[in-house]
Amino acid sequence: MSECRPPAPGPRVNALRRRLLAALPLAVVPPAAAAVSYPDVRPGETFRFPRDHGAHPEYRTEWWYITGWLRTRDGRDLGVQITFFRSRPDLDATGRSRFSPAQLLFAHAALADPRAGRLRHAQVAARAGLGLAEVSSETTDVQLERWSLALDGDTYRARIPAGDFELALAFRTDRPPVPQGEDGYSRKGPLARQASRYYSRPHLAVSGTVRTPAGTDAVTGLAWLDHEWSSEILDERAVGWDWIGLNLDDGSALMAFRIRAADGTTLWAGGGLTRRDGTARRFTEREVRFTPARLWTSPRTGTHYPVAMRVETPDLALDLSPLLDDQELDSRASVGTVYWEGAVMASASGRPVGRGYLELTGYWRKLRL
Repeated sequence: MSECRPPAPGPRVNALRRRLLAALPLAVVPPAAAAVSYPDVRPGETFRFPRDHGAHPEYRTEWWYITGWLRTRDGRDLGVQITFFRSRPDLDATGRSRFSPAQLLFAHAALADPRAGRLRHAQVAARAGLGLAEVSSETTDVQLERWSLALDGDTYRARIPAGDFELALAFRTDRPPVPQGEDGYSRKGPLARQASRYYSRPHLAVSGTVRTPAGTDAVTGLAWLDHEWSSEILDERAVGWDWIGLNLDDGSALMAFRIRAADGTTLWAGGGLTRRDGTARRFTEREVRFTPARLWTSPRTGTHYPVAMRVETPDLALDLSPLLDDQELDSRASVGTVYWEGAVMASASGRPVGRGYLELTGYWRKLRL
């Protein structure tokens, strides 16, 4: 982990902070208000769709996470990430003003473009309600300023008018959701409460347009969606995690992760391989290994990221290489951290076998959710 001091946030970051703070009243909770009580994620529950495609506002944290590879008509590869976060503030609703923020919403979007040589990314944040942002508890339908993600039948539709790029994409699925962990109960640590409710939608067929300063491109591709909610994930010893979601060429889908301690050792690990026919194998914490293969150092924060990684499970040994090294996201103006989220290619014994995304958190600083 880097020990260098990160640069001060720039004008765009500070402007976004001011907009979020302006949406929050100066005195939203009476002095007698108590801390909120969050429910634990418990094993043995079952998903109920379409309701569980929607928000779960009683839990502390939730996200809808889309990552994927796009291809333009002239054959250029692009990586795309779209994420909407929901957070329930640590304040009891009893006696609060109606202007108090019951929910906060954040969103990130990024475009990995080798032609640009860097990651294009943007972020927005607002409190829910008062016309600023809305999230449905009935199905996936999140609106944040002009950004949106909504599930329409078997298709997720995203519209992201960001600063120097714009995304208008549809993500279609012909497969049921894939529960991760034990029927959707995904352990992230040694304690039972350190868990999330978690399902994935791999092998999403992508179509739509991408606009950059170079012009507008029609694109197709393949993507992955994660929907996850929890009240407590990380053990106090954890600094962050490494995670992969890979669409493999044989139609199967691999998810694997490890929770890291400050010395780089693994505190917990897990994941699963889902085959094209829907059968799956789930991995225990001892069956997943991440081994850094090459480090890249950010020129902005000085953080060292293992952007090339070897991942081993009982069924596969894969070598991951990035579409481009510079896929660092500075999200201090919204969720308060800097992390690496990158498009990667997967190979086995030197042969390409799939594509997906690698996420690296806690390398800049200890991750605090």
